[in-house]
Amino acid sequence: MTILIKNGHVLDPKTRRNGICDVLIDGDRITKTEENITVPADKVIDASGCYVMPGFIDLHVHFRDPGLEYKETLTTGGRAAVKGGVTTVCAMPNTKPVTDNSVKVAMIHRRARVESLTNVIQIGAVTIGQEGKELADIRGMAAEGCHAISEDGKSVMNASLYRRAMQIAKEAGIAVFAHCEDITMVEGGVMNAGAQAKKLGMKGISNAVEDVIAARDILLAKETGVQLHLCHCSTKDSVKMIALAKEEGLPVTGEVCPHHFILTDEDIKEDDGNFKMNPPLRSREDVEALREGLKNDIMDVISTDHAPHGSAEKNRTMKMAPFGIVGLETSAALTYTELVEPGILTPMQMAEKMSYNPARILGLAEKGSVSEGMIADVVIFDPSKEYIIRKETFVSKGKNTPFDGRKVKGDVNCTIVGGKIVYEGGKVID
Repeated sequence: MTILIKNGHVLDPKTRRNGICDVLIDGDRITKTEENITVPADKVIDASGCYVMPGFIDLHVHFRDPGLEYKETLTTGGRAAVKGGVTTVCAMPNTKPVTDNSVKVAMIHRRARVESLTNVIQIGAVTIGQEGKELADIRGMAAEGCHAISEDGKSVMNASLYRRAMQIAKEAGIAVFAHCEDITMVEGGVMNAGAQAKKLGMKGISNAVEDVIAARDILLAKETGVQLHLCHCSTKDSVKMIALAKEEGLPVTGEVCPHHFILTDEDIKEDDGNFKMNPPLRSREDVEALREGLKNDIMDVISTDHAPHGSAEKNRTMKMAPFGIVGLETSAALTYTELVEPGILTPMQMAEKMSYNPARILGLAEKGSVSEGMIADVVIFDPSKEYIIRKETFVSKGKNTPFDGRKVKGDVNCTIVGGKIVYEGGKVID
């Protein structure tokens, strides 16, 4: 099938193309990106007034499959992804059972090719069962295409064991995705340690819980040379440390989620489990530091940490609710509304942080670009559409979001995965 996208504003971080032109797709590849393409095509899409960007790549999602399918599945997560313009996801390994060997990685990849509309890269666990005691089958998982290991949901507290994991990951040519949290310092906290926690009678989680592990992990990356990616950064000092690492030329990158660059702990007005996430919503000072880090390209990636839960689990006190927020269907709109519209990011930077940079971190040379020869993962994004986020419209099983009822600007018009239209005109195309 051939698809011709006409009159769109192409944003291509790889070639730096930034202007009106056409894009021709033949099969699963982009064959032309130039002005006034006139060849016949099976389908013509008028993208006037829209941005045409490389499909978004989300480095941090939880599809809960296998073992927790009541929260999300490869199918429902994939549908949520393409609705949000996300053409590739990295699925974290804290499934049941934990994804900690090559057989499990291969199984999920095999199933995802059939069951998911988006491309799924399964991330492997660092330790067996995520118990922090014995290293998982890192080399075997790398051979099955996991691209990175992560103990997401917790940190590997044994620094010696973690260093060995980093050494093996380096040898295998894959990255380490770090969840920076000193679990010995959480002490039952459920939100940011500050005045609002005291007001609500909640135990707090201090910035140091994240910062001490971020510092440790950067130093271990310095010693081992592994590509280290710091997940869901939430503190001003994480930004400072990543900046220092880059000044030193270390292979360190960082990601920020929309909830962390938009909301603060002061937005938690009452005891509401939908505001419970890990790391927690921080102070205004932290939010501003994250925004500046994104603006100045210290922070490389915008991801979601899409973490669906059942309604009954989240609609209760923060003391009892699990950590987590969904984000696949809202990240593009929130990023455009909160960062691009105010001039904090350019539209090109949005494309860089949501597609091109993630592709580079994963080593996906044929993704993250709308140029000739690249895989035809493309998103058409309408920056003018205004609407209100309504959780009941989510196709994800998870409805746990603090953004329900929030007015945003910018919406995905069309998502193309491998040359196939999987979302168009407000409908997922299974």
